[in-house]
Amino acid sequence: MKRSVFISTTIAAVAVATLALAGCSTTASGAGTASSDPASGPIRVVASTNVWGDIAEQIGGDDVSVTSIIDDPNKDPHEYQASGQNQLALSKAEIVVVNGGGYDDFVGDMLKAVPTKPVVLTAADISGYDQHPSDGDFNEHLWYDFPTVDKVAQKLVAAYSKARPKDAGTFESNAKKFEASVAQLTDLEAQLKQSYAGKGAAITEPVPLYMLNAIGLVDKTPEKFSEAIENDSDVAPAVLRETLALFSGHKVALLAYNEQTTGAETQQVLDAAKANDVPVVPVTETLPEGKTYLTWMRSNLDNIGAALKKSR
Repeated sequence: MKRSVFISTTIAAVAVATLALAGCSTTASGAGTASSDPASGPIRVVASTNVWGDIAEQIGGDDVSVTSIIDDPNKDPHEYQASGQNQLALSKAEIVVVNGGGYDDFVGDMLKAVPTKPVVLTAADISGYDQHPSDGDFNEHLWYDFPTVDKVAQKLVAAYSKARPKDAGTFESNAKKFEASVAQLTDLEAQLKQSYAGKGAAITEPVPLYMLNAIGLVDKTPEKFSEAIENDSDVAPAVLRETLALFSGHKVALLAYNEQTTGAETQQVLDAAKANDVPVVPVTETLPEGKTYLTWMRSNLDNIGAALKKSR
């Protein structure tokens, strides 16, 4: 099991009340639709996180208006509490983009209170991956997986084009530019793989694991350690010792450290990496301020490349 972002029952009640009040002001001709004229103006899109929100915006350009529910890079997204404002945005949305895989189930809960039926794009379903693997938990951090991101981009084109057929050419053009940039990132992964495949890596959580796997790095972290951190539970002393030994024994080339989820055990791991001169690569789950998805992923790859170069 993994932690998922939650919506508190109190805020859920407020959200429903907010939606009810908003519904009172809807005219009869507009009841049950996202707007009185849903085929005009920018497409209203709601994304569960600013990562998918940025991708949605890059594909849609000026023809979409995107609201991202989780957009604070300084907070643990797992501790986010949705609001009545979020519920109201969902009630007006034509398209909703979620991660799925247990990451943002709160959106589905909120959509149950929405009288309209927006198109919902779920990255986990679009990915084609087995979400219930027999050999472990499903890694829901799909925005670090470029093949999935490309698939989501194409689904956005299809959904946008259906909502605004006259702008279909623009959406296709935007997607081609976006996918060309993603292809450059994939090429960089391949270049790093040529030089560093087989090297060990440690993680505090499986946030960047798709990227590390694409580079050919081997996750040496005890599974019970990353599971405990992700589930916000205590790490068994023996498991912690095994994890710390990765650094003192120089068994890994880098530590990928989730800056948004920290605690006593992750601090010990961070300290051990630094004490043993193991390069640390900070990663996040949401889009850092001032970055686009593409510039963020490029920074992640550059940081990984620099860390691997130091480890030689």
